[in-house]
Amino acid sequence: MAQHSSSAPSAAPAARTPLRLHIPEPPARPGDKPDFSYVRVPPAGSLPRPPIDAPERALREYAEGLIRVLDDDGRAVGEWDPKLDAETLRQGLRAMMLTRTFDDRMLRVQRQGKTSFYIKSTGEEAVAVAQAYALDPDDMLFPSYRQQGLLIARGHSLVDMMCQIFNNTRDRLKGRQLPIMYSVREKNFFSISGNLGTQYPQAVGWAMASAMKGDTRIAASWVGEGTTAEPDFHHALTFASVYQAPVILNVVNNQYAISSFQAIAGGERATFAARAIGYGIPGLRVDGNDFLAVYAVTRWAAARARANLGPTLIELFTYRAAAHSTSDDPSAYRPLDESQYWPLGDPIERLKQHLILRGEWSEAQQQALAKALDEQVRADLKEAESYGTLGTPPASPKTMFEDVFKHMPPHLIKQRQEMGY
Repeated sequence: MAQHSSSAPSAAPAARTPLRLHIPEPPARPGDKPDFSYVRVPPAGSLPRPPIDAPERALREYAEGLIRVLDDDGRAVGEWDPKLDAETLRQGLRAMMLTRTFDDRMLRVQRQGKTSFYIKSTGEEAVAVAQAYALDPDDMLFPSYRQQGLLIARGHSLVDMMCQIFNNTRDRLKGRQLPIMYSVREKNFFSISGNLGTQYPQAVGWAMASAMKGDTRIAASWVGEGTTAEPDFHHALTFASVYQAPVILNVVNNQYAISSFQAIAGGERATFAARAIGYGIPGLRVDGNDFLAVYAVTRWAAARARANLGPTLIELFTYRAAAHSTSDDPSAYRPLDESQYWPLGDPIERLKQHLILRGEWSEAQQQALAKALDEQVRADLKEAESYGTLGTPPASPKTMFEDVFKHMPPHLIKQRQEMGY
């Protein structure tokens, strides 16, 4: 019996276009003129404020747009204006300025060899401070390593933070964490992890537990846009969506990971807020340098979570003005003066101008506050250094036996005694 092929006869091959692999490129390299033409800045107040119970499918435009309250002149406009009183805004301005002053001083200290490592949050202060103000003090925070403003806004001791950075005799973590990876239980500030992305599933799990217990507290977590490429990001969104966890998941899109532009993580094809859509989670994109907008959006997401309406993903669109860390040289991958061209400005300057416009602040008050905060940080640094700096005095070997078991087992007690402790 004759064999017949089941495949269709092949036609003569037509000319084919060679395939090409697309490698995302930043808009400008070192030596180029900064180019932010990819940033679309809509008018402030152009997006309405939806009800907190709006279904996710009705919120798609918020993942593609940009929620703004402060216009170019410093006026608060639109439905998202949180109508904050002047004193709250002055306190927010102070917390942002203190965060920047603290950062600047600790960078100098690192350059002097008194600590091994530091990370600044220059240009991103509104992200942490405004969100701390929008959340309740007993809400649980699962931060990444550029949210020191959360602790500062919650009134935590700068001396305590400095001692952790120095890993000195007053370091509450006893030198077991890299400098700036704080852990402050009394401020509901979860231990920072150097393994990026871990905070997201931890925050979702904590929020699920809060709901299971009938508690009233919600959780919030932060990652950078680069970390959205990690599996933990997607694991967290899956669980948050399925179990409608009372959690706020923040993506701080500051345009750069340690050396790669945000397009490497997928920002060239869609916004990071849009990643929530596939999980049925509302995704909101906000001007991260607008204190009022950040506060309003966070407050909206918190109200939604407290009403048992589930999680929200917030993309905070901002710019990392400083180096990624003291181990990074941004001049190797972006124009040296690029931060001066960022179209959304500086969060401290914008809030200052808003207060001046309202008649609630002045340049003289700004200068006086800057001086007072510098003096405060200097005084706190002097105290922290009195307890030691990097490696001086060295930590006691006794501490290696502590904080592992609730009750130390006999064999470890014996080993410690044999060491003379």
